Amino acid sequence: MSAVNESEPEEPSPASRRQVLKVLSGLLLALFVSTLSSTVVSSALPKIIGSVHGTQTQYTWVVTATLLTTTATTPIWGKLADLFSKKALLQAAIAVFVLGTLASGISQTGGELIAARAVQGVGVGGVQALVQIAIAALIPPRERGRYSAYLSGTTSTSTIGGPLLGGVIVDTSWLGWRWCFFIAIPLAAVAFLLLQRTLNLPVLRRENVKIDYLGATLIAAGVSVLLIWASFVDGSFAWASWQTAAMVCGGLALLAAAMWVETRAAEPIVPLAIVRKRTTALAILGSLAVGTAMFGTAVFLSQYFQLSRGRTPTEAGLLTIPMMAGILIASIVCGRLISRTGKIKPFLITGAVLLTAGSAGLGIIDHETPMVFLGVSMLCVGMGVGMTLQNFVLAVQNTVQLKDVGAASSTVSFFRSLGGTVGVAVLGAVLARQVDDKVASGFASAGMSAGHGMSGGQFSPAVAQSPAAQEIIRVAYGDATAHIFLLSAGAAVLAVIAAVLLEPINLRSTLDLPEKKADETAVAAS
Repeated sequence: MSAVNESEPEEPSPASRRQVLKVLSGLLLALFVSTLSSTVVSSALPKIIGSVHGTQTQYTWVVTATLLTTTATTPIWGKLADLFSKKALLQAAIAVFVLGTLASGISQTGGELIAARAVQGVGVGGVQALVQIAIAALIPPRERGRYSAYLSGTTSTSTIGGPLLGGVIVDTSWLGWRWCFFIAIPLAAVAFLLLQRTLNLPVLRRENVKIDYLGATLIAAGVSVLLIWASFVDGSFAWASWQTAAMVCGGLALLAAAMWVETRAAEPIVPLAIVRKRTTALAILGSLAVGTAMFGTAVFLSQYFQLSRGRTPTEAGLLTIPMMAGILIASIVCGRLISRTGKIKPFLITGAVLLTAGSAGLGIIDHETPMVFLGVSMLCVGMGVGMTLQNFVLAVQNTVQLKDVGAASSTVSFFRSLGGTVGVAVLGAVLARQVDDKVASGFASAGMSAGHGMSGGQFSPAVAQSPAAQEIIRVAYGDATAHIFLLSAGAAVLAVIAAVLLEPINLRSTLDLPEKKADETAVAAS
């Protein structure tokens, strides 16, 4: 098996930096649009679910469906990037994303919307993985810190800013919620054309390529089964039930089979030799925690502001500005300091601590918490995300050869997306259960009947529209939201542990590992 590069990568120079910025324009636009799609519906979801007559479970799954397929396909796209043209794959991912986005915009029912969002997630997984891989193929790790600020700022701003844009769209009478999806299509088309003109990467041509389809299928199936279980347990069926036993055992068995296949596959989707490295394993742990905190905050804060504090979708988005400011400031300052010093561990530790502190602050809110306290907590969460989101990936990219950067990057991104997917699914299930209990208790205290109850987020219309019931529901959502952020804080503690245990890292100034160092790394991983 031989590899032939059409061109050799050169070290950055003033001229090449200008070219990198041109390439980044297309890459960052594609990343912005794809990431925005995951959260732009957050502020609009109450109106969207009402329009398609959905339930609280479907509310969560409109977000979870995209995260699930993004998570499941990320390592597949990453592995393909080590085998085929990164440019062609990135453009294919954008095309899939556009198809899923169009289908989402014309959906008529909750089920159709969830299915379309799942297709959209396949494209999102490709774009998010391949953008990071393309940047790694263009820029050495030491210089990448400077550009990681753009990458982290784009990802985080689109993730947190999505609810603001979604709120403005649904509050604009001549647009409506469907434009939460349609607005992405022209932006994705522009990104496609920019990449066609500016992105030129070495193409790795290999003979007798073998794609690990079995491993990919088993990983996707195992993750899906466990997430479906997490979404419905304690609602549709009990924790101690045959459904729980079947789904948990089945999901774990599928993942165990996937790991067995990966140890024997010629081209494994998740290279275990890379995953077993200390840096990669700890970066995976940290990424899981960051993904849980980031996506959980973006999705559920918007719901809190609207349903508990009585804000409009636009106002709910504006209230997340402290988080966006924290992300932008921290990612830009941190990126420049990393490029200047070549050190990454101190920033990861600081970011993880801020993320934990901010999540813990949100973990004590209720329906009357002062906005200033909420703003400070959101600022801490934003700064924590800005300092950790891309830097865990950067730490791993620094330890692998250029030929493995696709698999390594997508593996860390896979677990970050997994953290977000599990976070939204589990936190959504916890929130629904907490609200259900608090509403039932509130109705009982007020001597009211809930009709057919809140199964899946449904109330009898006459009860739900009464002022007394609306006040009970408002208080229930406000008080229940704190529980999910306490869980996020617990997850963020894992990021602190991972950052502390990381070995001190000096970022290299070359695109690839020196041959001697690469040989030592290969021996250490075996």
